[in-house]
Order: sequence, then structure tokens, then C-alpha cells
Amino acid sequence: MAYLQLKGIEKFFGEHRAIKGIDLDIQQGEFVVFVGPSGCGKSTLLRLIAGLERIDGGQLTLDGKNITHLPSSKRDLAMVFQSYALYPHMSVYENMSFALKLAKVDAKVIEEKVQNAARILNLTTYLQRTPKELSGGQRQRVAIGRAIVRAPKVFLFDEPLSNLDAALRGQTRVEIAKLHRDLGATTIYVTHDQVEAMTLADRVVVLRDGVIEQVGTPLELYDRPANQFVAQFIGTPQMNVVPLNQLPPLVQHQAPADAVGGAIGLRPESVTVQATGHTPVTGTVDLVEALGAETLIYVSTPSGAQFVARQNERTQLHAGEAVSLDIDTSLAHWFDTTGRVVGRVNSAATA
Repeated sequence: MAYLQLKGIEKFFGEHRAIKGIDLDIQQGEFVVFVGPSGCGKSTLLRLIAGLERIDGGQLTLDGKNITHLPSSKRDLAMVFQSYALYPHMSVYENMSFALKLAKVDAKVIEEKVQNAARILNLTTYLQRTPKELSGGQRQRVAIGRAIVRAPKVFLFDEPLSNLDAALRGQTRVEIAKLHRDLGATTIYVTHDQVEAMTLADRVVVLRDGVIEQVGTPLELYDRPANQFVAQFIGTPQMNVVPLNQLPPLVQHQAPADAVGGAIGLRPESVTVQATGHTPVTGTVDLVEALGAETLIYVSTPSGAQFVARQNERTQLHAGEAVSLDIDTSLAHWFDTTGRVVGRVNSAATA
């Protein structure tokens, strides 16, 4: 049986059905990431699990106990917010111990729990400082420490890295991954950043308009997306999705029958830029992004199709140059007119 089970979970805001019957099983010790575009319902779903919003339909079960209508304080969950939500007049120690003091936990136990959390998060030397004396990354670690000392059954993270700069986001992401590994705690993490989802999750839950589009490991979603939405949401740069009618007949003829009128999907690494005249797919370089370890080349074709190719080699190409595109259809995803996946070619054929 699942450790945390969502069964038919619904949420209404007035007449608007924001969460539309979510079913999801989460196992003990799993790191599950909710990801999707703004307005997809990921934060709302997290707040429903936390007890910060009322569940209007369905059932929520934790460790065999129905917690659907329990107040948040009785659910044995701990939430880390985007805004840190620290008390500015309290020291780091006081912020981390506050919930335990309210629960009248023995002072020696509080001391032990706070010191242990501070050691794990490298906060020991900052325990007597106030939040204004800390960096953004340190404040976020204090918020995480406050959750750790409670030893909850489930940790909930609501876009915890959004307020950090790029360097701190990367560093704190590594710290969160290590923390999860060390604690073995069940964790649900909400983000709009699919890079965070791909690097942190055991499983990713892709949401759109209050429903789950697909659940799977990061690489399952990358390699075998269920539909065009997931295919383009997962992966940076996103998958090239090009209408078949914008490609030469040689490519169109390789499409499954159900994809007629639909589109082909190709990851950037499945597209190779060559000198003009080598393939029937021709185009013009729009932009070259030289990133050091890899190069991204953006190309538009005369028919209006847009491609981005990823390569490990550096290039001498410049914007405005004419090129040909070698498309590896053995790695293609084919979509029908509704965006549903209708086939993946396994042959080594290329155009």
C-alpha cells in the first residue's frame, strides 16, 4: 500500500474546478516532484496535502490513516515555503526550535534536535544570528532546518529556490538532494523549473490544468513522453516539434499512418547541422549559442519550421549561413493532430 495516497482529490474555487480528481500513490522515502506551467495546480495540490486548503472531494491517506479533513497541525507534515517565512526578531536557533517549544517538547530534546539539524545544514556557527544577518541560501537552509527538527512523515517544498540567484539555486539543489539521501525522508517538491525536476526527483508528476498528464522517472518522461505537452515541457532546450507538412516528402513518408496531419518530435541532440546540400532539409542559421561544453544552433527552414540542434563540438557557423539538417528519425516521436503520441520509430533510417 502507498505511504501517501491521493484518491480522487478535487478542489473548487467558486465554480472553477482547479484540481480535477487527482489519483496518485507515493511510496515511503520517495522524492516526488510536481512540475508544470503557471496555473497548472501544482502549488494548490501541495497546499491540499499540507492542509492549508480544504479538500472538496476525494480522500487523502498517510501511513494508513485518513487525513483528508484533519487540520494541518495534526497531519505530521512539514512545509518549506518559497518566502522562507522566518521570524525576523528571532535567532536561527529560536526559529528552528519554535514549533517544538510550542509543542512543549523537553528542552534537552530541542537542543539535541536543533544542533543535529544545524550540523546537517552547516548552520552551527550561525545559530545566534538573526535572519537579516544571513544570505538568501542560509535563510532557506534555516527554513529547511525548522522542518527537519519536527521529524515529520513527509516534507513539502513549495518552490524553495525561486528567490535565489542562479549560483545559489544550483548549490542549494545539491544540498537538498544530499539531505534527502541522508534522511531518507518522503518528500514532495513543487517547482516550475523542469531542470530541478529532472535532477532531484525519483518520480516526476507533470500537471496541466488540474490534471496529471504523466508520472514517471525523469528519464522515462524524457525518452517516452505520453503526449506533445510533456514532450515539450521536459527537456532544455525543449523538443523540436514540427508539423509534418513543413517537412520534405522523404520525412513525411516515414511517419506512422496515425500521424498524418500531425507532427514529428525530435530532441535537439537528434538533429545535426551540416553543410548545405547534404540533406533535403535546408535552412538558415538564426542563432548560435556557444556554451563551452556544448553548442546550440537555431535554424529556420524556408517552410517556416524551427529547429534547435545540440552538439558537443564547437562551430564556426554564424547567423545567416545556409545549412542542411540531418534528422535522425530513428529517435523521432510522432504526434497526431491532438498531440497524442502515435509512434516511435526504432529503425536506423535517417533523412
